[in-house]
Amino acid sequence: MIYEVFRRERPGQPFEHAGSLAAPDERFAAAYAREQYGRRQESEALWIVPRDAVHEVHDFPDELNKTYHRVDGYSLKAKLKEARERAGTAAD
Repeated sequence: MIYEVFRRERPGQPFEHAGSLAAPDERFAAAYAREQYGRRQESEALWIVPRDAVHEVHDFPDELNKTYHRVDGYSLKAKLKEARERAGTAAD
């Protein structure tokens, strides 16, 4: 079985994907992960998750048209231009 390993270097930091490993069960996966990602004290905590328990999400509907949810943000210039046009103070 394939397990995904996530590790945290220091308290307060987010967990990051460290890698994958193959193990016959959770006990062995934990031992392999400790050996691979914790032996040299480079990890403060580990999460070990069966790969089939990780689900990928692709669809992000935006019913309320809140463009600030986008990774690249929203265009403040476009919003200001719209506001100036509505107010009648748009620069030509």
